[in-house]
Amino acid sequence: MSEDGVRMTDEQKKRQRARSIAIGLAVGGLVILFYVITLVKMGPDVLNRAM
Repeated sequence: MSEDGVRMTDEQKKRQRARSIAIGLAVGGLVILFYVITLVKMGPDVLNRAM
């Protein structure tokens, strides 16, 4: 049975993994940034609300 598809070299796999990690870190950083901005915009009284 023959396999069709693209075969990447070890260097290409290494670069793809590095790009994937960089993209993941960038997305994670944006999530944290948006979370912090949201908390700052809400202000300190967000924890002192009536339940």
